[in-house]
Amino acid sequence: MSRYAAMFERLNGECAFGAFLMLGDPDPLASAALLNAVVEGGADMVEVGIPFSDPVADGPVIQAAAGRALAAGVTVSDCFDLIAEFRARNGEVPVGILTYANIVMARPGFMRDAADAGVDSLLIADVPALEAEPYANAMQQSGVEPVLIAAANTPQKTLERIGKISKAYTYCVSRAGITGTHAGGQFDPGLVGRLAESGAPPPVFGFGISSPEHVRAAIGAGAKGVICGSAIVDLASRGGNVAAFVRTMKDSTRNDSVRQ
Repeated sequence: MSRYAAMFERLNGECAFGAFLMLGDPDPLASAALLNAVVEGGADMVEVGIPFSDPVADGPVIQAAAGRALAAGVTVSDCFDLIAEFRARNGEVPVGILTYANIVMARPGFMRDAADAGVDSLLIADVPALEAEPYANAMQQSGVEPVLIAAANTPQKTLERIGKISKAYTYCVSRAGITGTHAGGQFDPGLVGRLAESGAPPPVFGFGISSPEHVRAAIGAGAKGVICGSAIVDLASRGGNVAAFVRTMKDSTRNDSVRQ
């Protein structure tokens, strides 16, 4: 059983909380501490970015984080080392990478190296579903689960393709545009239903998840998980208590909280 499948089974219907961090931000040592902090706060899954100079899906907070890591000289190899160190400390927490095709294509053996480091899933943000199958095949050959993105306006035929290819979970964007905390999500229950009809893996909402209210709204729309990124990265950049914030967000996924 994959770590994602085991996580969803362990949660027994409770919404999973995912925390996103940019690897190497602001430097490898601090980044390792932040990875520990989100797990200490109760994150069920971790999503990480690899610093890239042109992150087209990311808003200013994540872009700035990538810039800090690049300025510190962080490389893809450094990122895999951080993941491997995290995996040695945390055997059960699923770890997924969200990155871009340039990063993957520039490193022969990227999928194998990711798997060796302990990565569970890979989402390549700028590869559309129509072009994803070769990448997904390479991932699965290396033991990494592919994740694809779905949105409320994604055509049904594309959702069916996503249902065929995506394995760990389905990343559902809650609104149009880039990552960030500047607007609340629009959680469309219809998307969750259409994904279920397509046989897609569990829907996990991201893009704009920055408060307990957003978490509860996503759960109300049928989300099996949520991912919070910009709010965590911004808090960390200001020296805030990341573990405490994650704990508050995770608490909002619990069944008693949702019913309030």
